[in-house]
Amino acid sequence: MSAPRTAPAAPPVARIGDIDVLRGAALLGILLVNAPFMAGPAAALGGGAGAGLADRGAAWATTALVTGKFSLLFSFLSGYGFTVQRRSAERAGVAFAPRHLRRTAALFLLGLVHAVLLFPGDILMTYAALGLILFALRDVRPRRLLRIAAVLLASLAALFLAYGLLALVLEGTQGPGAVAADPGAAYREGPGSVVRTNIELLPGFLGANVLYSAELLAAFLAGLAAGGLRVLAGPGPRPVLLRRVVALGLPLGLGGGAFVAVCTHGPLDGGWFFVGQAVGIMTAPALTAAYACGLLLLVRTPAGRGIGAALAPAGRMSLTHYLAQSLVLALVFTGYGLGLYGRVGAAAVLGGCLFLYAAQLALSALLSRRRRSGPAEFLLRAATRGGFPRGLSRAHPA
Repeated sequence: MSAPRTAPAAPPVARIGDIDVLRGAALLGILLVNAPFMAGPAAALGGGAGAGLADRGAAWATTALVTGKFSLLFSFLSGYGFTVQRRSAERAGVAFAPRHLRRTAALFLLGLVHAVLLFPGDILMTYAALGLILFALRDVRPRRLLRIAAVLLASLAALFLAYGLLALVLEGTQGPGAVAADPGAAYREGPGSVVRTNIELLPGFLGANVLYSAELLAAFLAGLAAGGLRVLAGPGPRPVLLRRVVALGLPLGLGGGAFVAVCTHGPLDGGWFFVGQAVGIMTAPALTAAYACGLLLLVRTPAGRGIGAALAPAGRMSLTHYLAQSLVLALVFTGYGLGLYGRVGAAAVLGGCLFLYAAQLALSALLSRRRRSGPAEFLLRAATRGGFPRGLSRAHPA
């Protein structure tokens, strides 16, 4: 029997701690956005006019403070990570193009399995497709990348604004519920029904991802530009710059987020939904930047170092945790387990998310003592390199 295929081990590349910390924090935002969709309309939309104050408040706060912000942060970090992976390939003396193509193919397949089995709102397939665009633009100068990103955001916002104003003129009331049909009891039946329902809902979610892909690509390009300038390398950005971003981005982003929540959950009716989305597209990057810079400022203080130490291990296992979140939510809300789809309000879902995230941070701290990354990261790295690195067994990807 022949020995397992191996790939040359690259010279060690020091991890950038700020990236791990930011990824670890972004996991909570992704969880808070995905969980209501997996829990059902009662959680995703706050339960409507008949819902309790706690449920309406939880849905409103999630939309204002979280929705659309942390997907941008993850996209930014993915664009930055592209530059790190490219330098790693150069240090190893291997061609970057085959590595990147293998990585995007593996990411797409992983996302497809995730979408079919667990959550049709998967983002990994979209990330894989955007990764190909990123490769095509890899040698564009940072300033031009930022200009392209600004044009993408402005164009998408203009599209939503025009559609929203047209809907208001025509007295349209189409709102967020139109993203995908409610599967109802189908999600509470057995595993076969869950898989069939996921497949039925997948085109609708993919369409929404395509629609918002310009926003994600803008964040990818911003990350690519920042990676080209090595913004997060070494000591990272200067504190005065971080404070300035927080001071400018926080009020703009919070104001925009509040307007989006008003258009989504009321008191404005559904006809304002797309107008709110246009405002959100233009203001969400400001709040995302403020969150990121504020966190970097916090973890550089003596009181915040413990927070950074708790977030970094989870950030190193972010892909594993993203998939694990969907698995736990599927066990709670679908026929894989408890079948609570449509029966839990937004406030309870929010509380459950905080508990799950705390458990993930604790588990990451334990696992990080023996492994630098999770199983999903190890498999993706093996696919990227075309084999398992020498000196590492399949059982011990430390």
